[in-house]
Amino acid sequence: MGILKGTIVAVCRSDKTGERKEPHPSVTLVADFGIDGDAHAGRESRRQVSLLAVKSIEAMKAKGLELGYGDFAENLAVAGIDLHMLPLRVRLRTRSGAVLEVTQIGKACHNKGCSIFRQVGTCIMPKEGIFSRVIIGGVVRTGDTIEVMEN
Repeated sequence: MGILKGTIVAVCRSDKTGERKEPHPSVTLVADFGIDGDAHAGRESRRQVSLLAVKSIEAMKAKGLELGYGDFAENLAVAGIDLHMLPLRVRLRTRSGAVLEVTQIGKACHNKGCSIFRQVGTCIMPKEGIFSRVIIGGVVRTGDTIEVMEN
């Protein structure tokens, strides 16, 4: 099997927890902390940076939802890799050399489900969102490549 490569199609952050994240041209990943300026940075070492596959977002759009990047509170939207199929502890490297380590796959929705769950009866984050911690920091930009590192 060759190296899995994808493209980061959106980088998002928010100042407060519990709200959608806003797309930005770039974000700075800080080792052992998360995304500089993001509300979830440093709060929990296992979930410093969240990632979601564009394919998963598109599947929810097909259910009739008008969604943008960041609406699932994901930090990085990635095309070309089925992120939720990756094993725990696998590492991802961005074009800038930043390295993330997958620490968790899926996350329980908020109490009574998120707003998307309430609208369509399902949400993708519990099964398809992945979480990581920052091993090596760096700047990540929309359009950057991201690849699964070989062990």
